[in-house]
Amino acid sequence: MSGSRSAKDFFRPLAVGAPTPLTEIPARPSRAIHFFDPSNPKMAAKIPDLVGTVDVLLGNLEDAIKADNKLAARQGLVDIAQSTARLGGPGSPTQLWTRINSLDSPWALEDLTTLVGEIGDRLDVVMVPKVQGAEDIHYVDRLLAQLEAKAGLDRPILVHAILETARGMVNVEEICGASPRMQGLSLGPADLAADRRMKTTRVGGGHPGYLVRQDPPQNELGVTDLEAPRSTYQQDLWHYTIARMVDACAMHGIYPYYGPFGDIADVVACEDQFRNAFLLGCVGTWSLHPKQIAIANKVFSPSVEDVAHARRVAAAMGDGTGAVMLDGKMEDDASLKQCLVMVELAEQLAAIDPELKKAYDAIEEQTA
Repeated sequence: MSGSRSAKDFFRPLAVGAPTPLTEIPARPSRAIHFFDPSNPKMAAKIPDLVGTVDVLLGNLEDAIKADNKLAARQGLVDIAQSTARLGGPGSPTQLWTRINSLDSPWALEDLTTLVGEIGDRLDVVMVPKVQGAEDIHYVDRLLAQLEAKAGLDRPILVHAILETARGMVNVEEICGASPRMQGLSLGPADLAADRRMKTTRVGGGHPGYLVRQDPPQNELGVTDLEAPRSTYQQDLWHYTIARMVDACAMHGIYPYYGPFGDIADVVACEDQFRNAFLLGCVGTWSLHPKQIAIANKVFSPSVEDVAHARRVAAAMGDGTGAVMLDGKMEDDASLKQCLVMVELAEQLAAIDPELKKAYDAIEEQTA
């Protein structure tokens, strides 16, 4: 394509002295990305106790932070990162992410220059909101390389894009492939709904008006009774969007995430939405309240029963060729590939979650 870079140049640093880009994004567990306001002293005080209990802590600088609090939030994040042990960076039990302000705001440039210069060694991922196309990622990519070189960093800071515009969704594949820094994508349902002119005011989740209805029954003479009561079934507004996002991420070797679920009190619906995303291929979700951390950790961790079954299939399949009958079901190479996804995820989570490790090990001993 005219004007594009050679494939050989894709994994070369974009600035002299910047760290070499990664050729593969590490599969670090990130079941819950827990958002906090760095300008809120009460929230800031709780951060040390959250380290090790949540996979990702994200200092939010964008939406939900008032304009007159933007500078305080940025400085608050710097202070928290510098004062909190074991938060962010290689080997940390909890990753440190930030969501910068949108690229068309007056704060985004200084967000990046300040954070990379002050806490770049602790910052794992920069989340970029309202990404419209590859050009947004290219801008952040080049700027991060320059700032990393200036700060003397030895590893690249990764980039995560939020899909919250119709144009961003249309360009989702090119966004995923725009830079070796791309770590993943999150769905931003509220902004996307507004941009699409969807008729819902909910932040994620379904809508009772989006439904299918049972056909009208017929009487013994075969006459349709249009007045009879009929069951309705609520549908998922976000099925297509999440599935398309998952495919784009899988194609480029990066990770898809569900975004926010706004009804904090409705933990049942929250768990349902998280599980739908998990089953479709997402690796994690956002947490807006501590009670959502527990839901995300539960939903985005394979159940002990699923792990036990996956291990049995792997053991029965041997070298992975042919087919076997197990509990009355045929298992073949495609089954094995699905099961290995579960086993690999269980091993990654067991390495950081002692309770999960105990549960997975116990079920393995029972089925051995």
